[in-house]
Amino acid sequence: MVIYYNKKIVIVGLGKTGLSCVNFFLSHKIIPFVMDTRKIPPGKYELPSKVMYHYGSWNLEWLTTADLIVISPGISLIAPDPELKVAIDKGIEIVGDIELFCREVKKPIIAITGSNGKSTVTSLVAEMAKKANFKVAVGGNIGIPVLTLLKNDYDLYVLELSSFQLETIFSLKAEVATILNITEDHMDRYPQGFEQYRMMKLRIYNDAKVCIVNKQDPTIWPLNGFDERCISFDINDGDYQLNTFSKELEILGQSIIDTDKLRLIGQHNHLNAVVALALADAVNIPRKASIAALTQYIGLPHRFQIVHQHLGIKWINDSKSTNVGSTIAALKSLEISGMIYLLLGGDGKSIDFSSLKSYISAKNIQLFCFGRDRNQLAKLKENSFILNTMEECLHVIVTKLKAGDVVLLSPACASLDQFYNFEDRGEQFIKLAKELCD
Repeated sequence: MVIYYNKKIVIVGLGKTGLSCVNFFLSHKIIPFVMDTRKIPPGKYELPSKVMYHYGSWNLEWLTTADLIVISPGISLIAPDPELKVAIDKGIEIVGDIELFCREVKKPIIAITGSNGKSTVTSLVAEMAKKANFKVAVGGNIGIPVLTLLKNDYDLYVLELSSFQLETIFSLKAEVATILNITEDHMDRYPQGFEQYRMMKLRIYNDAKVCIVNKQDPTIWPLNGFDERCISFDINDGDYQLNTFSKELEILGQSIIDTDKLRLIGQHNHLNAVVALALADAVNIPRKASIAALTQYIGLPHRFQIVHQHLGIKWINDSKSTNVGSTIAALKSLEISGMIYLLLGGDGKSIDFSSLKSYISAKNIQLFCFGRDRNQLAKLKENSFILNTMEECLHVIVTKLKAGDVVLLSPACASLDQFYNFEDRGEQFIKLAKELCD
């Protein structure tokens, strides 16, 4: 363990991640200080009584006298609050829980990021490892906080990492790392725009042994370019590829599995499967186990899943699509002659929606816009429907449906303006789909 004895540790932000940091230090007989600007933060009543806490505001004295500050991923160092900036200017070390984890772990790490698809790839790689009887742990931006994973001994760690988490990671030395894609997202977090967001994502390649990169997108290659560490993937190109002509996953031109044997649907998910194969190969997961997992993996909820079919009409829940790139991927995966009733809306996080225009221009796509940014989204196409809620949209849509049509929830926005989270939005969509079709 890195030595933290006789140092003042201040944890900023409670919740699950903050509590995992508290327990990490307590397990090593170090009592940290806990601060949260919320008056009643999640986890407040689970905090051990011996831990000093400060709720409802910043505690500048604690921050400026700390030896180490551990912050929640939700707290920005890019545009910090004034109190935190004082600590930054004093040169006080500030890290996140993933950095603490990376300093401790001794086993191989697979590190995965991207604007879209990272949860699917992370969970799929874990299933491949399990098929090979690896003792595998999943954490980061998915599953349980990573510090809790240190309580057990694993053969392999598969980490999904967000740009927020990557901001405070300095010691990651991944066995293999990938950036699946980068599209505009979280622009409310990054005042310098897309380039600043991209640079945060690129940190995942620092000190990685192997980099799995998109052959046709140099913007998400390592900063030094395509080097000896790099293995490529792409559609119809690359060392690992999705061949859309033969409908096969291929490695170095050799067919591995037909896409019709996969339970994942959509071209973007088939490309996710290609990347998962590359990651698994890089850590020597037997190919036979990986292929077995591919034939059985059904994907994660709320990610381009057909959730209801009735009278020839498909209802697809893609509530996890919280940015434009993800919605574009969903639209590119639909090949139908009927109408597509596309539900867009929520909190756009200050992103530019204009790149959607060419993908929604077809006559068989009708927009239904709801939530906070509904008016902005409706400007993308003439004759869009503008309603307050998703439920109101669906009540109109059901009056128009015919056999061969698709109702697609792929909102291109975050959900928190009207829902608890994207899962809540997706569950309500499923419930309404079934109720309105009866």
